[in-house]
Amino acid sequence: MSLRTNPDRILDNIDRQRSREENEPSTLDDRQAVGRELDSEVPASDATNPERTRRIFGLVERGYMKAAHSSELGKLASRFQSIGDLHHHHARGDVSISLQYLDSPRRDDVGMSPFEVHPAHLLEAKKQTKTSRPDVNAMKILRLELRNGVKAAYKKIEPRIRDAVKERADLGHVSVQIVMDLRPAE
Repeated sequence: MSLRTNPDRILDNIDRQRSREENEPSTLDDRQAVGRELDSEVPASDATNPERTRRIFGLVERGYMKAAHSSELGKLASRFQSIGDLHHHHARGDVSISLQYLDSPRRDDVGMSPFEVHPAHLLEAKKQTKTSRPDVNAMKILRLELRNGVKAAYKKIEPRIRDAVKERADLGHVSVQIVMDLRPAE
């Protein structure tokens, strides 16, 4: 039997490719979608605390938009159609927000929200998108999970943001990094 018709050889090649990918240091790059945003515009000295909090929320929102529209998210969605990579389309991941106050000695504020993707999510997405393309359905799921994860992570760090605003740590450059990490469920 040739390589094309021998299922054992095909599965061996898939296993070899997977083990090669796991041993390479770049495997984390194709399992993450990142959105970074920097606000270098210092708020006015008479800006109120709610205005400065809205500035930080707007920064998080722009970082979320960059992550949601990044090509890296498309790569994550395409992983859903590769053979056996995400076993039965079941995956786990997390969405994290890292807020850095660059002109202040205050430590970074980090919030994380886990999520899980089940085959039922793909069936629901298939009904909504009316297509059977796994990458399109996966993109819909991942964008929804990213949105929900950013909301949940922001709620976790919101009290620390208020403290930072009271300490005036936000009166300088502020940077936000939003990361969505996806890995196969085992």
